[in-house]
Amino acid sequence: MEKNLTNSTIGRQNILNNTFAVQEIQTAVGIEGIMFENELRFTKKQLAQFFEITERTIDNYLENHEKELSKNGYEVIKGKRLIDFKLAVRKMNDNEMDFVMKSVRLGVFNFRAFINLSMLLTDSEKARELRSVILDIVIDTINKRTGGNTKFINQRDEDFVLNLLRGEDYRREFTDALRDYVDLGPFKYIVYTDKIYKSIFKENATEYRKVLKLEAKENVRHTMYSEILDIVSSFEIGFAEVLVNKFEELGRKLTSHETDLLFSEFECRKLWEPLREKARVKMASRDMCFRDAMHENLKDYVGVVAGEDFQKFLGEKSLELDERLNQYSQALKRLKDRE
Repeated sequence: MEKNLTNSTIGRQNILNNTFAVQEIQTAVGIEGIMFENELRFTKKQLAQFFEITERTIDNYLENHEKELSKNGYEVIKGKRLIDFKLAVRKMNDNEMDFVMKSVRLGVFNFRAFINLSMLLTDSEKARELRSVILDIVIDTINKRTGGNTKFINQRDEDFVLNLLRGEDYRREFTDALRDYVDLGPFKYIVYTDKIYKSIFKENATEYRKVLKLEAKENVRHTMYSEILDIVSSFEIGFAEVLVNKFEELGRKLTSHETDLLFSEFECRKLWEPLREKARVKMASRDMCFRDAMHENLKDYVGVVAGEDFQKFLGEKSLELDERLNQYSQALKRLKDRE
């Protein structure tokens, strides 16, 4: 996870998209605000006091980061909503009453926008301290919900088990094709598996293991996201078909050189471009966010993790995976030592 939040748009947005962490941060901070439309709101004056800065400083950040702050909950209210907000302030007997009552337009922050601002401010020692707390809470939240084992967080996706099992059938067709149609020793299984991995996410199995710090007995595919398994399976079943067709055309097994040429042509097909792009973004972004793992060859693909992904891997529905894994325990045992 990006530690310098003031310089990382992606790091900030990943935290803000993690609703579980945001809830924990709100409990830990305990800042008082104005309850409006069922959520806490804060005026510039309140936040200026909290961060021990001037309102003009906040205005500067709003000017420079308006799009980001607005996306995450800052808004200017007016009309009937402003009247309702003033009523909410009156009920609290807030000392800002005079200022608020005179306003015809009022900028307010919700809690997400408050966190967003705290991750931008370089002018406040209090904001710096809060950023440290935020990072600790985010890490703790992920560890709590995954039992501290983020290495296999991919398995919390309800699609993972079925994709893994279905992919094993495609894998078998691929290895059978290599066995029957390529004139090369057992080393060929490693060679062409690595070619597929390199083509999709720019790492061979050994490099991937190093990034995720996998033990020798831990299966590479058991750590892959279901979407990655899908494209790997597509490559394997597709290239198996290419090998079959070329074998039938030649009437003999292919040489290593011929197989390499076929693969080069196969991986350059236009149909792979959007699928490969999507796979790289998902792997790079999720691993940076959930596993704190950087794939150097994919660093240009790191992006914001969608809120839906936090639900998928950390939400209540993901906890049902234990039951699904029990149902498929025998199948997973069969796959344990296979690559």
